[in-house]
Amino acid sequence: MDYVFEKTWNETVAKVSEQFGEKLDYTAIIFLIGLQELGKDHQAYKKDQKIEIMHIGICSLLTPFGYYHYEGRDPDGWPHFTRVENLPPLSPPEQELLIKKAIVAYFDEEA
Repeated sequence: MDYVFEKTWNETVAKVSEQFGEKLDYTAIIFLIGLQELGKDHQAYKKDQKIEIMHIGICSLLTPFGYYHYEGRDPDGWPHFTRVENLPPLSPPEQELLIKKAIVAYFDEEA
């Protein structure tokens, strides 16, 4: 286990959670990144829209790694991405670690 990264991850989660006044989990952070990238005012979203927002979050996180390319926004203002490269075969823990590293990088760049 990479204890240095785990410490960095926990610090990132604490920082983001503090901004929202509650402890956020991995999935909630991906959703928040998707919302931030969507850039729309807070509103109620349908289940399928929430899934799309999570997709925006994942694509935004993986763009710097070269897996996706941002194409632009559609007429409704929703961002669209093109897959540039398939992710390598990863186990669920490896997938989670990749996304966690991307989340840490995302918030490091934002600071």
